[in-house]
Amino acid sequence: MRRRGERGSATVFVIGMAIVLFVCAGLVVDGGLAINARMRVADDAEQASRAGADSVAIDVLRAGGEVRIDTVLAAKRAAEYLAGRGYGPGQYSVAVDDTGVRVSVRDTTDTAILGLVGIREYDVRAGATAVPQTGPEPNP
Repeated sequence: MRRRGERGSATVFVIGMAIVLFVCAGLVVDGGLAINARMRVADDAEQASRAGADSVAIDVLRAGGEVRIDTVLAAKRAAEYLAGRGYGPGQYSVAVDDTGVRVSVRDTTDTAILGLVGIREYDVRAGATAVPQTGPEPNP
């Protein structure tokens, strides 16, 4: 016959393990969502920087053959691309000089399971730089 003091100890263990497994499942599911969001944000930053780097100053190119980025047009095109993808003015930054376009993007993604334990969202950031390509890609 078991002693009265041990009654329910298996229940406490099972409940504890269930909580641990639930948190692990939340990390797997919500971690996958965060990785997916990070890839989306990185892709958007890369595409926006490419759109900006595509904005070559035609007058400078025709005058002397020098490839230089039209900084105003490049910033406008990168910002338009990001706005078209749903990013607001505080969620990205675009820096342009004569040689390249740098874009940083910030977004958040909501959690599916970890919200039950107080983690409501993940902050996701990415950045990219693009330069105009003027000929065949060099071999490394």
